[in-house]
Amino acid sequence: MKISSGKAMALMALCALMWSIGGLFIKVLPWNPLVISGFRSLIAAAIVAAYMRFKHYRFVLSPYVVLAGLGLTGTMLFFVIASKLTTSANAIILQSTNPVHIMILSALLFHVRYRKWELAAVAVTLAGISLFFFDQLSAGGMLGNCIALMSGVTMGIMYLFSSRLKEEAETMSSVLLGQAVAAAIGCSFALVSPVPVNGTNLAAILILGVVQLGVPYVLYAVAVRCCSPLSCSLIGMIEPLLNPVWVFLFVGEKPGVYALTGGSVVLLTVAVWSVKSARAETVQSGIPAVPAR
Repeated sequence: MKISSGKAMALMALCALMWSIGGLFIKVLPWNPLVISGFRSLIAAAIVAAYMRFKHYRFVLSPYVVLAGLGLTGTMLFFVIASKLTTSANAIILQSTNPVHIMILSALLFHVRYRKWELAAVAVTLAGISLFFFDQLSAGGMLGNCIALMSGVTMGIMYLFSSRLKEEAETMSSVLLGQAVAAAIGCSFALVSPVPVNGTNLAAILILGVVQLGVPYVLYAVAVRCCSPLSCSLIGMIEPLLNPVWVFLFVGEKPGVYALTGGSVVLLTVAVWSVKSARAETVQSGIPAVPAR
């Protein structure tokens, strides 16, 4: 489906807005985090499978599809666990450090060399990350921060190998695989963990699976092919900005002073980094910075 860049950016904004409600509903749903992640991914996988069937996409299995899918699996599981153990602000912003992990993994796996300003951006981001651990945290909160960082690592893995997928069918196959594996792992914990069921809980898990995860992935698949990487990256920052806002407004959870400072450093650095990287790639390739409408 080909759409204008303006509509693609609007879809990206809608995706980010829908993604941002995850922290709130994870907080209010009184289930084991792995169970939440499992059923959320099960619903999302069904939506992705329906979209692939509608588009007549065959499920593709390749090394990069598997690696990208497993990166997504880790991201799904780690983020929900972190959201239960630490503040939503910490969980989402530490996950947003994935560009740092992409750089490190690219250097280690593909021997990519980076410019001095990119290395400086990594150093500043790591400094911002360190501030999260200066707040007065319980043992669980400290563990939650570490798991949130792991979700950033696995998200970096997902993006790194997704970028090597050439067709939308491959991308959607990796998403379906990642969600399916997360569903299998998470739902199995329902056998050993209490899962109280009532109208509120059912509504929460349906919102997480359909509104917060399943539908946005389909919209993203449409938008990303008509929206520049820079626009996707910057518009996607709506999610880490709004996620803790919803939790504060409806649950009253407040991030610590150090976390707010560190989060500001991380998000600002990633934003500047995205802009500078996009300009550098544009100059090298000769491709216009703004996609044709």
